[in-house]
Amino acid sequence: MNGLTPLQAARANLLDRLAAEGETGLVDVVSPGIPNGSDTGHLALLGYDPYRYYTGRGPFEALGAGFDLKEGDVAFRCNFGTVNENNVVVDRRAGRISTEEGRQLAQEIDKATIDGVEVFFKHTVEHRGVLVLRGENLSHRVSNVDPHRNGVQVETPRPLDGTREAQLTAEVLAKFLAKAKSVLSTHPVNVERQKRGLQPANFLLTRGAGVLPSIPRFEEKFGLRAAIVAGGALYKGVCRAAGFDIVEVEGATGTVNTNLAGKVEAALNTLKTHNLVLLHIKATDTVSHDRNPLEKVRMIQKIAVALERLVDRIPSNTYLSVTGDHSTPSEIGDHRGDPVPLLIWGPDVRGDTVNMFDEISCCQGGLGRISGVDLMPIIANYLGVLEMFGE
Repeated sequence: MNGLTPLQAARANLLDRLAAEGETGLVDVVSPGIPNGSDTGHLALLGYDPYRYYTGRGPFEALGAGFDLKEGDVAFRCNFGTVNENNVVVDRRAGRISTEEGRQLAQEIDKATIDGVEVFFKHTVEHRGVLVLRGENLSHRVSNVDPHRNGVQVETPRPLDGTREAQLTAEVLAKFLAKAKSVLSTHPVNVERQKRGLQPANFLLTRGAGVLPSIPRFEEKFGLRAAIVAGGALYKGVCRAAGFDIVEVEGATGTVNTNLAGKVEAALNTLKTHNLVLLHIKATDTVSHDRNPLEKVRMIQKIAVALERLVDRIPSNTYLSVTGDHSTPSEIGDHRGDPVPLLIWGPDVRGDTVNMFDEISCCQGGLGRISGVDLMPIIANYLGVLEMFGE
């Protein structure tokens, strides 16, 4: 990339135009130098301190997948993965199996009962899914099974404290995962995949155990009726926990083949009934994890073209903010604690001297370098919905 980031190399005309006409800066999404997940990142950007409100990724994934979690439920984010005969992880994403394959596999492992505990599994997108344990005396204080890298053995679920509840939950989870492996290994979908030389999705890699969080409603916090347009369950789940309305779009997959045009159209329509719309686009992160910077450049350019229709049609009194929920350098393929660029564009933003939207140019922006939890108050200030502090 000749020393350029994909965002610099893309030189997406629309984003550069918005940066030149608006105000820019950098965001330390959670805290300077701290790599964060999309769960904690979205909490922060919506104005919720993740150190206070975060209870684990699993509940957000479950809420986004449509589960009505009950108090005491323990939820996990899951990957369909590939393991060998020694339970060594060959591929954490099972070759990014298709959504249809994942759906078929999920049907065979949903709704089990282990030692009196109900177990529910629901597929979301590609290799992703959610697992929910429901019963008495459960705890979310159990370890990840997913080792987060290939070439090592899967972890055995273990309690993270000395309570009987954590021990029971770890035992139930271990029994279910063994049962699921037995079912998945002989499932026709995996038999066919192996015939085609593809990795079988023969194991569930669980992580992010958590319980239903208690989060103040966004509308009460900022006085704004909000909605989200997204393909991924996690993002919908974080917003659902905060009281957002969820806008479903056919073909919104959370992948590179997502229905961008449909999502933009849905965002425009939702602005007629809501004060704030979060339009989430996942694909740039996906290709970053695959260490594919050229595809990331193409995706950035594709997004910019799709957003042109949004900018051309939004009401004149609308503010538009563009940023990310974390950094994923393509050469690393994982999240890092680098700040992400930010722009705010609208009728009376102050503006600055920046005329390009990328990680380096935005260093000079008028917004400076802010924390993620500061973004929503800044936007709410432009919207004029915050009460004055003091007299």
